[in-house]
Amino acid sequence: MLPEVETWLRDRSFSASDWSLPRLHELKGSTTVSVVLPARDESATVGEIVRVIRRELAGLVDQVVVIDSRSTDDTAAVAARAGAEVHAQDEILPSLKPLDGKGEALWKSLAVTHGDLIVFIDADLRDFRSSFVSGLLGPLLADPRVHYVKGHYDRPLGNAPTGGGRVTELVARPLLNLHWPLLSGFMQPLAGEYAGRRSVLERVPFVTGYGVELGLLVDLLELSGLDALAQVDLGSRAHSHQSTEALGGMAAQIMLAAWSRLDRQGKALMLEEPSVRLTQFHRSASGHRVVDRDVSIAERPPMITITR
Repeated sequence: MLPEVETWLRDRSFSASDWSLPRLHELKGSTTVSVVLPARDESATVGEIVRVIRRELAGLVDQVVVIDSRSTDDTAAVAARAGAEVHAQDEILPSLKPLDGKGEALWKSLAVTHGDLIVFIDADLRDFRSSFVSGLLGPLLADPRVHYVKGHYDRPLGNAPTGGGRVTELVARPLLNLHWPLLSGFMQPLAGEYAGRRSVLERVPFVTGYGVELGLLVDLLELSGLDALAQVDLGSRAHSHQSTEALGGMAAQIMLAAWSRLDRQGKALMLEEPSVRLTQFHRSASGHRVVDRDVSIAERPPMITITR
């Protein structure tokens, strides 16, 4: 791991329990907060998430917005009954040709929210806790130098407490370690729970598909620098899991998002030597243990060229 990433991990890694609600209310002052839930066919979970936010974070959160991304169920009605401000994705900025994907919903939310700070929360979370929101707000309210905060958590899969996040471990983490090693300290780079300052989020592009999270990390690193980014331990996250086929599509979009940034940064032709270190994390009783692996490869020449 790079020395500057080790320093960042020490200075910019937090836990949701670091800030009590009274302390956050004190820090908030005149700052306004919007929470955004992009949702497509999430009627089973979106209502409870909205109710918890409105009930437990009243006074801290000023606006709860659900962007309905062409749901075929009653997601919009359920969210509205729970107290959310609901907008149909395609009705926002109607002069623009509609595009598909989660990133489109997130980008369009910037046009219908008014908060100085914007918190993005996936709408498929089960057993949702308000600390998912308050934890992300902590670093932003406490330190004006922090521009963007990612959540991280254990992701259960079946009977395995940390079996989720397959695309993270197989695609996103290797990409970041290879090409943007300064971002290797993020434990959940594809987490759907994150928050940022409007003044910064409005200055970067949003990938319209599932590459939005990786794209934002890379672009915000370029715009603001590593010290402006932070992460918060939110505990454990329970949600529905995608099929392997769906994960393949997500992985492809993430790789495309990475490629577009490599191209823009002049790295597409591999003129720069990529990092060969892969940073991973193991949770222990005392916290997270960093595990560095050498993932360098070698090539054998064609066998026909070998003298035997």
